[in-house]
Amino acid sequence: MAQNGSNVTRRQFLTYTLTGVGGFMAATMVMPMVNFAVDPVLKKSGAGDKVKVMKLSDITTEPKRVDFKKQTQDAWYEFEETLSAWVFKNDKGEILALSPICKHLGCQVSFGSDPTHPEDFYCPCHFGRYTKDGVNVPGTPPTKPLDGYEMQEKDGFLYLGKPVERGA
Repeated sequence: MAQNGSNVTRRQFLTYTLTGVGGFMAATMVMPMVNFAVDPVLKKSGAGDKVKVMKLSDITTEPKRVDFKKQTQDAWYEFEETLSAWVFKNDKGEILALSPICKHLGCQVSFGSDPTHPEDFYCPCHFGRYTKDGVNVPGTPPTKPLDGYEMQEKDGFLYLGKPVERGA
């Protein structure tokens, strides 16, 4: 019942008040969840950043394993990731940086460790082989070539980014 010229009844006042308080409480609970879901999308990605790994003058035709650290972000978690690459020049003088991860089951490949094929990359897990340019040898377990790295040559140094799948 309205009193003294008021257009709002007690029941309407309580309904409006409880609705407002309930809406405020719902917004207080929902906003952090929305922020949690949307924040990684809005953050500037550093995924394309490259890391200085070695001098260009140190690169030879013999594959050399190079370990380097790269800042990585996985959703909200930022961490320093240790990566490795086999770096060398091919017969044409082009620089190649290949991932040491076998495409069969993810084991580590090494260069020249198989005495019967000293000029190949070799995976000891299931006797997988890759030619020196990282192409899988037919008849061995790997079905794809080794991944390569994004590369950039700048100021006499080689910079590597993330691994990129190469075509067969």
